[in-house]
Amino acid sequence: MLRSYLALIALGVIWGSNFIFMKWSTLLITPAQTVMLRVLCGFIPLLLIALYSKVLHRDQFKHIIHFAVMSVLATSFYYYGFVAGTALIPTSIAGLLSGSIPIFTFICAFLFLRKDRPTLQMLIGVILGFLGIIISARPWEHVESIDPLGVIWMLAGTTSLGVSFVYAQRLLSPHKIPPLALATWQTGFASITLLILTDFTDLSAITTDIKSLIGLIIGLGLLGTGGAFFLYYYIIEKLGSVKASGTSYIAPIVAVIIGAFVGEEINIFVFIALALILGGVILIQTGSKKTSKT
Repeated sequence: MLRSYLALIALGVIWGSNFIFMKWSTLLITPAQTVMLRVLCGFIPLLLIALYSKVLHRDQFKHIIHFAVMSVLATSFYYYGFVAGTALIPTSIAGLLSGSIPIFTFICAFLFLRKDRPTLQMLIGVILGFLGIIISARPWEHVESIDPLGVIWMLAGTTSLGVSFVYAQRLLSPHKIPPLALATWQTGFASITLLILTDFTDLSAITTDIKSLIGLIIGLGLLGTGGAFFLYYYIIEKLGSVKASGTSYIAPIVAVIIGAFVGEEINIFVFIALALILGGVILIQTGSKKTSKT
C-alpha cells in the first residue's frame, strides 16, 4: 500500500511540473504539435520496454475499443485541453484548475462504481476543492492574464481525464492487463490519431530553444506521458478511481511552486485556493477510508 501512495505522489509531482513545459513549448509551436510530440516521445520508450518485457499479447486485441476510447479520454483530448489552456493563462492558475479532475471523477464514481460510492465527507471535500478552483480563476474580476477560453480548455481537459479514471476502473482494470501494456496501447492509438490530424507547419521551431526542446521530450514525453501513464494505471488498479484522482490535488501545489519560481504573480487568492484544495483532498481521502471499512 505504501508503494501505491508513493506512486500517487510521484504522479502528482510529474503532472504538476508539466505546465511550465507546456507553456515553453506553445511559445514556439502550436498546442496540437506539442501534444503530438509529447505523446510520441512517451509512446516510443513505452513500446520498446513493453516489447522487451513481453507484456503485449494477441488476446489483448479484444479490448481494442477500450484502448481507443482511453486514448481520447486520457491522452489526446485531455492533453490538448491542458496545453491549449496553459498557453492562454499562467501556469500556476492552469495547475490550480487541474484540481477539478476529482469533481468529475466523484460524479462518475457515484453513478457507476458502487464500491467507490462517496460518503458525505467526500462530497464536502469535493465542494471545497471546487471552491478553490473558482477562486483561482476569479471570474468576477476579469483578470487580464486569465483568458476565459484558457479556463474553458482546462476544464474540458479535466472533465475528460476525470471520466477516464472511472472508465478505466470499470472496463479495463477487471481484465488485469499489465499497466505497461495499457499505457502502451493507449499512447499508441493516440500517436496514430495525432499524426494524422496534426499540421506539421513550422514544427522545427521547437529546436530553436534547447530548454523548451528538453522540457518537451523529457518533461512532457518520457516522464509526463510514458512514466505518468504507467503510474496512472498502477494507481487505479491498487487504490481505485476516487483515491487515484487525488493525485490531481498534488499537481496544483507543485504548479504554484514552480509558477512562483519562474516569476508569476502568486497572490492571496492563490493561497486561499490552495488551502481549500488541500482541505478538500484530506476530506476525500479520509472519507474514502471510512467507506472501505463498512
